[in-house]
Amino acid sequence: MKRIRRVLGIDPGLANTGFGIIDDFGGRMSLVGYGVIETSPEDAHPSRLLEIFRGIEEVVSKYAPDESAMEELFFGRNSSSAMMVAEAKGVVTMALAKNGISPAQYKPNKIKASVTGTQSAGKETVERCVRILLNLKETPRPDHAADAIAAAITHIHSTATPAAGR
Repeated sequence: MKRIRRVLGIDPGLANTGFGIIDDFGGRMSLVGYGVIETSPEDAHPSRLLEIFRGIEEVVSKYAPDESAMEELFFGRNSSSAMMVAEAKGVVTMALAKNGISPAQYKPNKIKASVTGTQSAGKETVERCVRILLNLKETPRPDHAADAIAAAITHIHSTATPAAGR
């Protein structure tokens, strides 16, 4: 079966930015790789952002994705935390743009529904469904990587063409 595209899913965060790469074969998906870009709270804030930028560039260089997806930013009660995630998301977007990739963005409930069938699914259900959809023996860890993979799956489901068998 011929690969249609390679999708990079990203779960941006200042301390941990998860990533997952999935190949789409137009009816079957295959996990290519995943991981987390970690930054230390001991480092200066700009250095942490630069580390995320460089980490995403390395992932793009290594895996050569065709498309990318990430969760839309959700502003909860902790606005300072949301600002840090927004900054991380900004450098991720810039690293992708530098490499000619414009990330699609999906609301958290869209990702849950795409992966589990329900918008109200919990984290454990999303992780279990990621494992099942990709026929994995174990759930990808840490959870930031699983969340990134879920974003990539959502993008594949949301942008599939009839010719791709969906």
